[in-house]
Amino acid sequence: MEFFTISLLNGLSYGLLLFMLSSGLTLIFSMMGVLNFAHASFYMLGAYFAYSVTNLIGFWPALIIAPLLVGLLGAAFEKYCLRRVHKFGHVPELLITFGLSYILLEMVQLVWGQSSVDYRVPAELSGPLFTLFGTQFPIYRGFMMLVAMLMLLAVWLLLTRTRIGLVIQAALSHPEIVETLGHNVPRVFMMVFGGGAALAGLAGVIGGNAFVTEPGMAATVGSVIFVVVVVGGMGSLAGAFLASLLIGIVQTFAVAIDSSLMGAAQMLGATVTPQTFGYAVLKLKISQIAPIMPYLFLILILIFRPKGLLGTREG
Repeated sequence: MEFFTISLLNGLSYGLLLFMLSSGLTLIFSMMGVLNFAHASFYMLGAYFAYSVTNLIGFWPALIIAPLLVGLLGAAFEKYCLRRVHKFGHVPELLITFGLSYILLEMVQLVWGQSSVDYRVPAELSGPLFTLFGTQFPIYRGFMMLVAMLMLLAVWLLLTRTRIGLVIQAALSHPEIVETLGHNVPRVFMMVFGGGAALAGLAGVIGGNAFVTEPGMAATVGSVIFVVVVVGGMGSLAGAFLASLLIGIVQTFAVAIDSSLMGAAQMLGATVTPQTFGYAVLKLKISQIAPIMPYLFLILILIFRPKGLLGTREG
């Protein structure tokens, strides 16, 4: 019971962090049709900006300032770079965001170095939130979950209960009509891209000190958030939320299980032999294959439900 409860809570906190990352990417794709390859790099920038601001004036100002800086950078990139290639189609858009990811990586290494930085959890958020069956659950994990849920509520209210949200959704499907009504559609798209980048920056602020802030952090989560977006359904915010939780929980449980594949199969009542799957494969521990589980999940989704869990269109 202790293992299940703690692993579930850890999985939920990791899944909600994935959602914070994937939500911005999902919004940008659903509103603009742009699959932003540099999205994880904005996550990295958020962590590094937060590290620098925290050293100057503290963590709490960094929680606001760092995402704003990342959002402004994202908006400027959309206005002066991405908008110029938008008319040429999706391939140039992919290439320019792919190039941006390398530029941001090199800039981070030039400014902050090639090794990890000492970005720590603030003292007021360190320590246990509660103790369950003798195991402590950190306050900061609870804080991560709270921020993610508040972010989800804020985005939902913005898109469904405000005039700005209605304009954003209308600009996606009927940009000519929206422009006729006097709204600046390019500015709307710039705000959407900047807002998506800011959400990634916010994830970097609260994820950078919970894990490790180093130049490779974008590559570590970059592929996983694309898995989340595809599994949830391209452009579906609710799908991204569901996929994030599923992947976070499954991967967390897998990392904590020290049983071999043969042992797990036998526990489930299945009969397996080395002649069927190979002795080396059956000796593998579940914790060893945990890193590839999101991608196995992706393959299954693409085979049996190409449009994703809650998606409305394929591809």
